[in-house]
Amino acid sequence: MTADLLDVLVVGGGPVGLATAIEARLRGLTVTVVEPRHSAGADGGAAGSAIDKACGEGLMPGALPALARLGVDPPGFALRGVSYRSLNSRGVETRVDHRFASGEGRGVRRTALHDALAERARSLGVDVVGGKVDALEQDATSVTAAGIRARYLVAADGLHSTVRRLTGLERPVAARGRRYGVRRHFRADPQTDLIEVYWTPTVEAYVTPVGDGVVGIAMLGRKGLDFDAALAGIRPLAALVAGAEPASELRGAGPFRQSTTRRSVGRVLLVGDASGYVDAITGEGIRVGLAQAEAAIDCIARDDPAGYERAWKQRTRDFRVLTAGLVAAANSPLRAAIVPAASALPRVFGAVVERLAR
Repeated sequence: MTADLLDVLVVGGGPVGLATAIEARLRGLTVTVVEPRHSAGADGGAAGSAIDKACGEGLMPGALPALARLGVDPPGFALRGVSYRSLNSRGVETRVDHRFASGEGRGVRRTALHDALAERARSLGVDVVGGKVDALEQDATSVTAAGIRARYLVAADGLHSTVRRLTGLERPVAARGRRYGVRRHFRADPQTDLIEVYWTPTVEAYVTPVGDGVVGIAMLGRKGLDFDAALAGIRPLAALVAGAEPASELRGAGPFRQSTTRRSVGRVLLVGDASGYVDAITGEGIRVGLAQAEAAIDCIARDDPAGYERAWKQRTRDFRVLTAGLVAAANSPLRAAIVPAASALPRVFGAVVERLAR
């Protein structure tokens, strides 16, 4: 390696991008992260303003050991299971609860997760710079983007990845059926230590405690969904936040469905949402992204970028299959039967939750 040639350039400074950079440093690789929204801290390192976006913020049990392996332990609220709930036209609730068989999850503000990852990256000497990637070039030995040359480039630039488009890896997705998300926090005491998912005819509402006195509510549905109207229509949630002060601005994300032809080309590898995304319906974005980051850096450390495609498929198989099936049911006449069926078959529901919880 020449003096001016990095091992890894990471595009995107969100949680998965920072996790990728940490993975690289733990392997002894040199790495720089380029992020257009970066605002350098006082020391100019990987600190700076946390990057927030709409998400459910519930880390499943498998995510915590993955973060611990990176040396990261974000603060939050202990979560011990998942609850599916629905109300019929008479206001009668159907519900099914599953408590995790081993370990616990954690409700973590995305900003808190970002701060914890950024601090760990800074301690390992990761350089985060402000910049935008609007073009890239690669040859047999390197990739150049944002004026930085590296042996490999890992794109962690999100749902609307520029790198995915520039490399020709983006696959068009039909506009029909696209789903979006909105999220807001409230200063309210958590009512349970479960992630609650309320199913209505038009939205799923995810209720995640993220700390003492703060609860996040995320809604998933069609474009233009009205958060306040949906909230008012779910009586238990309306009661939970009645008179409560909002603790964050309303944020939106989507469309969720993104597809790729492959996850790598030459010396460019895609991780996280940039590598393709099914839907946020199972809430496993961070866990899957951490697994992809580990696989990408493992392939880079072995100089085997071609091996990443196989590793990506292996690490995401359960998520893709289970999520695609649930989304298909949610967008069909079977939607109203999802919670009653889960309630009638609690062992099946529990098995699905446990599979995703890993």
